[in-house]
Amino acid sequence: MKTVAFVPIKLKNQRTPGKNTRKFDDGTPLITLFLKTLIKCDEIDEIYVFCSDEEIVKYLIPPVKFLKRPEFLDTDKATANDLITEFMKMVDADVYVMCNCTSPFVTPEHINECCQAVKSGQCDSSFTAEKLQKLLWKDGGEALNFDPTNVPRTQDLEPLYNETTAAYAFTKDLYNNYHRRIGFKPHITEVKGNECIDIDYPEDFELANIVYMNIIKRK
Repeated sequence: MKTVAFVPIKLKNQRTPGKNTRKFDDGTPLITLFLKTLIKCDEIDEIYVFCSDEEIVKYLIPPVKFLKRPEFLDTDKATANDLITEFMKMVDADVYVMCNCTSPFVTPEHINECCQAVKSGQCDSSFTAEKLQKLLWKDGGEALNFDPTNVPRTQDLEPLYNETTAAYAFTKDLYNNYHRRIGFKPHITEVKGNECIDIDYPEDFELANIVYMNIIKRK
C-alpha cells in the first residue's frame, strides 16, 4: 500500500508568527527537526511539505519533496479538510499521513504505529493522542467525567484521549467517502510525556526549546 505523508506549513501564523521555521538554540529549525523524524519512518514511502511559499524549500532535507499549495489555504478560514482535499488532488496514495511539525517530539515508532494500524486493514484510521485520566470540569461548574459527591481515584476514571496532532493516518477510501481523517474504526496511538508537547503560542516554543536542548539532544 503506497503511504504518503504530508506536512502542511503556513509561514505566516497568526498566533505565533514564524513558528514552523523558528530555530532552537542550536540553530535547528522546528520544521527540519520534525522532518528528520519523518524520514526515519519505514512505513512511509514519500514525504511532502505542502506550502504556498517556496521560501520553505531551504529548510527541507532529502528525500522530502516540496509541493506548492494554493494560497487560499493560508487564510484563517481554511480547515484541515481543505488541506487534505487539495493535497489528495495532487498526490495519489492508498494511505495518507497528515503530520504537524508543531508536535516536534513524536517518535518514528509512533508514526509507524499509526501507519501499521491502517495498513493492517483492522482500522480505517489512526491518530496520536494523549491518554487523560483527570478530574475534568465544564465551564459553568459541571463535572464532565465524575460525580463530585463521590470523587473517584483518577486511576479509576474512564480514559479520555486528547489528540496531539502529530500524525493522522487514514485510507484514501475513508476520506473520499466520508471526508473524515478519523474514521469509524480508529486506532489510537498513545503518546506520553514530551511527545505530547504541541506548539501553539510563543511560550509553548520556549518550553519545547528547553526540552530539546536539555533532554532530546542529550539522548
